[in-house]
Amino acid sequence: MATELSGGCGCGALRYRLESKPMIVHCCHCKDCQRQTGSAFVVNAVIERDNIEIDQGNSVAFTMPTDSGTPHDLYRCEDCGTTVWSDYGRRKTMVFLRAGTLDDPGSLPPDVHIFIRSKLPWVSLPADIPAFDVFYSSVEVFWPQEALMRRKALGF
Repeated sequence: MATELSGGCGCGALRYRLESKPMIVHCCHCKDCQRQTGSAFVVNAVIERDNIEIDQGNSVAFTMPTDSGTPHDLYRCEDCGTTVWSDYGRRKTMVFLRAGTLDDPGSLPPDVHIFIRSKLPWVSLPADIPAFDVFYSSVEVFWPQEALMRRKALGF
């Protein structure tokens, strides 16, 4: 990776760095993400759990209810409660890092917008970034080849 990506929680007790670039970056506009973040959307960088190195502090998992019924575990700083990543479906090996917790959140712009059926009406989407009403139908068509190989290595 040309530039080190690092970040942490709101209080600074939890610090992490990424050992590789994410496989893909989603901007999710679903109702669950809106409710859980208190915002219009969340930007999640999909990455292998083993590629997040915690330099200091600890995270604590909280399970959140979802509209789909699939388990959604939020990993938060044990001191301040900032959510730093999520595990949708208890995959354990692939997590969704909250890009807003990066020291430079602008370094990971979204590759795709998902669940735009529930996008707030005042949010404008860039014309050059793919957008899907729900989720895209096939990662094989959309994800870069290198990311597909990494995903396959995780068993997905």
